[in-house]
Amino acid sequence: MISFSAAAQEASQKHIGGTITATSNGVSIIPSFSLGRPAVFFDLTMGGERFSFDPMLRFGLDGKPWSFILWGRYKVIKDKRFSLTVGGHPAFLFQEKEMIVDGNEEKAFVANRYLAGEINTNFKVTEKFSLGLYYLRGAGIQVISAKNSDFLALNAGLPDLNLVKDIHLTINPQVFFLVVDGDSGFYANAAVTLRKGELPFQVQTFFNQKINSTISGDDFVWNVSLLYKFRNSFSAKK
Repeated sequence: MISFSAAAQEASQKHIGGTITATSNGVSIIPSFSLGRPAVFFDLTMGGERFSFDPMLRFGLDGKPWSFILWGRYKVIKDKRFSLTVGGHPAFLFQEKEMIVDGNEEKAFVANRYLAGEINTNFKVTEKFSLGLYYLRGAGIQVISAKNSDFLALNAGLPDLNLVKDIHLTINPQVFFLVVDGDSGFYANAAVTLRKGELPFQVQTFFNQKINSTISGDDFVWNVSLLYKFRNSFSAKK
């Protein structure tokens, strides 16, 4: 009876949080693609120590939907130095197309449907420097654009640079190889983030440069964004 009662009182750690972003140019999770106009992102996360549900809801600043990506993720390895996470999602990418309705030309939103899976690793080299390898495989279920894609990236987390007092600068560089329906290319990018102490607001600029690629798209993609981050943790009794 004592053993059963103690087990019933065990608590597991839960969380809910996310990032709300207003940006000058919406950039996709594959950063060689962009919306080409201002956007707002709602990147949310909720779950426990191992499993989380991480929906990404993205809109143009005019309110028109761009993409809904419904991630489910599981932390296979969660160590102080090394982590391994696997995930998958259904996704809906919206495009505005001209269509003939009752003999008249009208604009309508078409939802391209995708399924994707990911493998994400991270190794903490030091307390302030880490390296990661990320792989994403996407397949179109009902699409009028690209049907298959493979994305492999090597990324780094550089230490916070203390500029003055509690003003910090973070740089996250990345190089990646992308294959889309037989075409391929190499790219490099970096996100530079400025934050002040524990304030939830951050300012970020992002650059993506095509190195050598046969995939159609802009050679150079960039944006400036204002981020609002929030996260709450709580214990739930089992």
